[in-house]
Amino acid sequence: MSDFIVSARKYRPTNFESIVGQSSITSTLQNAIKTGQLAQSFLFCGPRGVGKTTCARIFAKQINQFDKEDDIDDFSFNIFELDAASNNSVDDIRNLTDQVRVPPQIGTFKVYIIDEVHMLSVAAFNAFLKTLEEPPKHAKFILATTEKHKIIPTILSRCQIFDFKRVGVNDIANHLDYVAKSEGVVADNEALHLIAQKSDGSVRDSLSLFDRLISFDDKQLTLKRVIEHLNILDTDYYFKITDCLLNNEIKKLLNIFNEILENGFDGHHFINGLAEHMRDLLVSKDESTILLLQRGEDLKNSYLEQSKRCDLNFLLPALNLCNECDLQFKTTSNQRLLVELTLIKISSIESEKEKKKTKSFSVNKDEKQREIFIDKLKNSNKKEISSIKKLEESSNIKLDKVSKKRSSLISINSSLNEEKVIIQQKQISPVLRKKYFSKSKLLKEWKELIIFINEKGKFNLAITLGIYEPELMQEFHIEIKLSNAVQQEMILEEKYMILDYLRSRLENDKIEITTKIIESEKSNIPYTNKDKFKKMLDENSQLEVLRTELGLDPDY
Repeated sequence: MSDFIVSARKYRPTNFESIVGQSSITSTLQNAIKTGQLAQSFLFCGPRGVGKTTCARIFAKQINQFDKEDDIDDFSFNIFELDAASNNSVDDIRNLTDQVRVPPQIGTFKVYIIDEVHMLSVAAFNAFLKTLEEPPKHAKFILATTEKHKIIPTILSRCQIFDFKRVGVNDIANHLDYVAKSEGVVADNEALHLIAQKSDGSVRDSLSLFDRLISFDDKQLTLKRVIEHLNILDTDYYFKITDCLLNNEIKKLLNIFNEILENGFDGHHFINGLAEHMRDLLVSKDESTILLLQRGEDLKNSYLEQSKRCDLNFLLPALNLCNECDLQFKTTSNQRLLVELTLIKISSIESEKEKKKTKSFSVNKDEKQREIFIDKLKNSNKKEISSIKKLEESSNIKLDKVSKKRSSLISINSSLNEEKVIIQQKQISPVLRKKYFSKSKLLKEWKELIIFINEKGKFNLAITLGIYEPELMQEFHIEIKLSNAVQQEMILEEKYMILDYLRSRLENDKIEITTKIIESEKSNIPYTNKDKFKKMLDENSQLEVLRTELGLDPDY
């Protein structure tokens, strides 16, 4: 029979220094032991596999000053571990409180480790309160849980709480490297980082994956074999996909995605992986964020190289599109088409940028041509001025003639300015539309406007616009009648949307809207009992006789 021991047990830490990724907690506990400032109860909470129970055992051993590893037998007399998942009744807690009174046979403290303490019933918690608050001097309690929110506040207030964090990818990878060397396993750095990523911050899960993988490949771990056995989509696919997206190679892009699907990978898994790849490219673009890239050295170089070809104007919209695809994936009926459309949209980001560059280049070119034309006009004007000055100096021309010449120059200057304005209007501003429309045409489009606003979800605005008919004033001014200032403020907030719609539908850019608050007519509808009785009395005067005889009061 084999003497094989799983790595999670074989390499369980035996001192605070060997605990992975919890340095802040271990240093605090060590200082508490040195100074003798020990609380009566501790709560260790955090995700699975991060060292809560291990840390509790080491802490119990050190406060009893057992330094030798072979002191397990003596050590077991001072540690009592209780599984609250199977011992969660009041009777179990009563037995525990009875044992607490007995002092330790050897050592200084009796330590009670209660694992999964959130599984205790409410009655058991209440029975445990008094003992937890005022235990004997020789008793210490360490409660461990993965679900801190399920523990009642009265228990939390009596404990010193330590929140264990998820262990980082680099810390787990370094620990796996130590285990691999201890076991004589040749392992690629990238393979260990991949195992660390799949373990989701749990050291125990990473060691379980490590044991499983070395059982497939005896004493050797490569990135290719890890990807194959864990059924992970290779990062090479994402590098190829990104290259296709940058080059707008849609045919190649769809073929690679089809190959991914044929290999048995899910489209949802692929799009999430692509979003993570884009995120890694984003953090690779700056030296201050490169530390957030939790990859091996070889992969880091690949990310750094590809990130140089991806600017922020590509990565941010790509991340947004991947996120939208992720949100819509479960609700869509054609999931493959959704992912393909997302890839096509991302690939069109770069082409849209090129179109904008071309458009801006053409605009700049037109600007230069316009400036050249204006300069020519100015130069011709300067030549005319110089010729007149020469003529004035060389001859005895009368002042009135010269003034006529200068007035002609002023007209040249004004015509030059007018020409400049006309050129600018032709190049920059479109021709204003001034199509005539009647009030019946306005009312027809007004109804369509209300439907349009209602479809946009702005129901209050649609109701306000439908109360009164708009009035068509002179010079295409439209007057909107309103009941109060609140409605007026609502109209002013959405003024430009209303104008844009009306100008487009009526083909008239001179349309303007104004508002007018009118006083609503006083309603004659009776509301109170007295008003109703008065109205009935106007119709039948005999009711007053009946009221008097019966002694009725209309206010009631």
